[in-house]
Amino acid sequence: MAGSFVEIQIPQQKLYSGIQFPVVITPSPAASFTLSALTKTIEAQKPYLEAQLRKSGAVFFRGFSVNSASDFNDVVEASGFEEFPYVGGAAPRTNVVGRVFTANESPPDQKIPFHHEMAQVPEYPAKLFFFCEVEPGSGGETPIVLSHIVYERMKERYPEFVDKLEEHGLIYNRVLGEDDDPSSPIGRGWKSTFLTKDKSIAEERAAKLGMKLEWLEDGVKSIMGPIPAIKYDSTRQRKIWFNSMVAAYTGWEDARNDPVKAVTFGDGSPLPAETIYDCLKVLEEESVAIPWRKGDVLMLDNLAVLHSRKSFSPPRRVLASLCK
Repeated sequence: MAGSFVEIQIPQQKLYSGIQFPVVITPSPAASFTLSALTKTIEAQKPYLEAQLRKSGAVFFRGFSVNSASDFNDVVEASGFEEFPYVGGAAPRTNVVGRVFTANESPPDQKIPFHHEMAQVPEYPAKLFFFCEVEPGSGGETPIVLSHIVYERMKERYPEFVDKLEEHGLIYNRVLGEDDDPSSPIGRGWKSTFLTKDKSIAEERAAKLGMKLEWLEDGVKSIMGPIPAIKYDSTRQRKIWFNSMVAAYTGWEDARNDPVKAVTFGDGSPLPAETIYDCLKVLEEESVAIPWRKGDVLMLDNLAVLHSRKSFSPPRRVLASLCK
């Protein structure tokens, strides 16, 4: 407990080495929590919140008076983390207010597979915030899973596969249309991906991300990599499963993209399907899915934690903010 924050336990949490995942925080019963009281407490308790995030990887705020996108923007601002510009990501998103975007706008019947945000490009956000503005009719959770646990379980089960991943990394291939296709979970067009209508500027921006572009008649193929699939989390001194392998192989599918071709080993050789689907099982077994309630805010360390989205029946509006 810190100041006016109280840590509570909920049934969905998991315990790893005595540490709750995620840490769940609610207002102290004695405290009156207006939005401004919350933002002031976040500012005052920044060392406590950062320590919780470092320890657990995820902090879940429940029961505070966060009612709108602009309230959520104030919460993100109060955290003091710098904004991360969304350049090079695959999801179609709309800026709502300030630093707040819609989360991936793909259709409700589609699941979004587990991923670290923007693990398929060299520059990615360090922290993510999610906020439930409208709670789902049903489903629509944002399951989370600890990356080092996935690495440990995969290393134990498939040591040779993990060694090859560590040696060669991965190559990601994605075909982008000109404009956004909101019916696809990876439907961000090249113009909004690179924030330009000019092909030569798009090429320059892609090159800065280490990405090659091959122009097609009605779009462009982006080739990223080889880039590492396993990283070392120096803060926590452990290896992490920092890649979009399962997401790409099982979910990068639309009119332009065949998921099996979306990701390969860094030497160009194909990935073993059985191992990928087993990894998906590991992700699901180790994940925590807390049903969203209006006003919930989830803060994630993007190095420590992968996230996903379950399918849902509308309505549902979950907003996101990416931070450095």
